[in-house]
Amino acid sequence: MSDEHQQQPPTSSSGKERFDRVIGRERREPEELQNPVPRPLAALAIALMVWGAWYYFQNTDYPVAAGDRRTAIVIDPSAAIDGGAVYAANCVACHQATGAGLAGVFPPLADSQWVLGDEARLVQILLHGIAGPIEVRGQVYAGVMPAFAQLSDGEIAAVLTHVRSTWGNSASPITADQVTAGRNRFPDREAPWNGGAELDQAFPPASSRRRAPGDLALMAATPVPLAGERTPRH
Repeated sequence: MSDEHQQQPPTSSSGKERFDRVIGRERREPEELQNPVPRPLAALAIALMVWGAWYYFQNTDYPVAAGDRRTAIVIDPSAAIDGGAVYAANCVACHQATGAGLAGVFPPLADSQWVLGDEARLVQILLHGIAGPIEVRGQVYAGVMPAFAQLSDGEIAAVLTHVRSTWGNSASPITADQVTAGRNRFPDREAPWNGGAELDQAFPPASSRRRAPGDLALMAATPVPLAGERTPRH
């Protein structure tokens, strides 16, 4: 820009006052100011960094497996398992908290001959499940019950003991050894039990066990193993 076009301050006093007013209305150019971190905050940050470095070097000699060196909690394997808790986690959705089940859909466990009857048969129901019609308290149910073989022997024993002693039921408890024996009896079985008929064949009701001595001798001489059942070798 040529010199004649540059703004020059006026020489007269009135012109100078107008010039000053014009300059006064203009904003100043922004300038970068210093805004330091407060000293207490800076001191705290430095202290945290020093402590972090000290903590790191104090704990680098421990193996990774040591973790944070808290005392490990050892669970007593002999402690009693809460059968009610196992029932609430695995069974209550179908058989309900009252053990009454759902009419026509899920059979009741209260006053059920399948619950109060043969202990070995009840163990097998939980280990392999049921897929087929089964009659409970005069009503036929044709649903599917999944197997719960993934539970430990102690958990199965606890939940079976729970259902056999709740909702008015009064039957002997189930032990973990009985569940172990049940697993070993049908080690190769993968399919669920085909309803109550196959269960009655494997575990005949008490009324059908009363046979003539000749029939019992014939049955002992010609055993017929069920699918997946391990038979003893002589």
